[in-house]
Amino acid sequence: MSSRRVFQYRGFTLDELKQKSMDEFISLLPARQRRSLTRGMSTQHIRLMERISASKETKRPVRTHCRDFIILPELIGAIVHVHNGREFLRVSLIPETLGHYLGEYAPTCKQVKHSAPGIGATRGSQFVPLK
Repeated sequence: MSSRRVFQYRGFTLDELKQKSMDEFISLLPARQRRSLTRGMSTQHIRLMERISASKETKRPVRTHCRDFIILPELIGAIVHVHNGREFLRVSLIPETLGHYLGEYAPTCKQVKHSAPGIGATRGSQFVPLK
């Protein structure tokens, strides 16, 4: 008995999901992704999908600005660089990312970290010793 867990998405292994047709896979997705894919893929999404599938053999990452692309089973194993507004962030398409949007893995905002008040911030901070 192996101690390693086998990935499953809604009760199906990755190999079973790859064997399913697109319509069968779409029926397993959450409502927002299901609606988006049933309406059809844009030409930008189709082109990106072709580029990602071609790059899987060469192991070269694909750069994209397309953050609203849904990760499909046939793209698992590829590497994509997703733009977050300032730079391209590396996203490895692993089985756990299945059904999510590319943009979820490239946050566009930094977390706010507050420190001591700066010089001239308020009248009270004027008397805070600098060091």
